Amino acid sequence: MPKMKSSRGAGKRFSLTATGKVKRHKAYRSHILTKKSKKRKRKLRKSTELAKGDQKRIKRLMGW
Repeated sequence: MPKMKSSRGAGKRFSLTATGKVKRHKAYRSHILTKKSKKRKRKLRKSTELAKGDQKRIKRLMGW
């Protein structure tokens, strides 16, 4: 049986935590940063946990 292929788009966007939860980066941090406050940009730097409803779907895409 050949290896399972993960979705390459998902592979670049998501990673798994040690406890098995899916980690993602926050949106709205790529351009038009001048009008966004320092506080808002600082909060967008950190990664966050994926919503519980989406985790099952992404894990299937990744082959986890």
